[in-house]
Amino acid sequence: MQLVLTLLVRDEQDILEDNLRYHLSRGVDRILVTDNLSVDRTPDILRRYERLGWVTVLRAEDDTYDQARWVSRMARMAFDQHRADWVIHADADEFWWPERGDLKSALALVPAAYPALVVPRHNFVVRRSQRAPSVRDMLLREEASVSYLGRPLLPKVCHRGRADVFVEQGNHGVLEASTGKALSAWSGYAPIRILHYQMRGWPHFRNKIEKGGAAYARNTELAQQVGRGWRLLYEMHAAGRLRAYYDEQLLSDEQCLAGLAQGRLVRDSRLADWLAALPADFPTAREAEGGA
Repeated sequence: MQLVLTLLVRDEQDILEDNLRYHLSRGVDRILVTDNLSVDRTPDILRRYERLGWVTVLRAEDDTYDQARWVSRMARMAFDQHRADWVIHADADEFWWPERGDLKSALALVPAAYPALVVPRHNFVVRRSQRAPSVRDMLLREEASVSYLGRPLLPKVCHRGRADVFVEQGNHGVLEASTGKALSAWSGYAPIRILHYQMRGWPHFRNKIEKGGAAYARNTELAQQVGRGWRLLYEMHAAGRLRAYYDEQLLSDEQCLAGLAQGRLVRDSRLADWLAALPADFPTAREAEGGA
């Protein structure tokens, strides 16, 4: 099985390398990354992995967060250039965790009749005492997560490789590009879960909403309900209320203990433990597809 991961990134220096190393260690053969106007160390990290032969870097210069178009381009490239059997579309803060084995063995469980798979997401929370949290010290996960709008957190969808594909905004659905018909997605037993680390300190959150919200506002082709959570937070930012919203999401030690006791939170160190166990020279010690 040939497995390709795509990423759309902007200013993700704090988490990007962990994401790349993790997914390469779980069966991903090639990573296609579209960098949309990053100004931090994100381009440097990508160039290093590109030189090593693991990553193909694309650029998106429009400041319109046209995610569907950019990700669909990578989806077709994954099949046309890398003969992908499966394609996973992730964000930098999403780590796709197979319930058993690696990602390839998990995807092999999807019945052949289904061209796509629905994958649930679970948010990790930030404690009030954590000023600059990372995936290595965010160890409490919500059992049932909600979006910025307070609604159940939408799952993501991955799919079998194909040329005729269009990935919807947010990576929540996949269509047949020529007809606009949704690909049938298996939503039974989920062999993969997405560990989601969306809040990683105030500076990162503010930057994400400032740039992402403004980009959504510039995209006149998208309906207003698309990206509604980001748009709402951008309105809060414009009104000077974003920091208050962020602070409300942080949990005190007492809230964490109560959440654990009530079963709303669970301790989950799987990702932190996995990253800590990776050899320091991984993945440079492993031969990349096609050589480095």
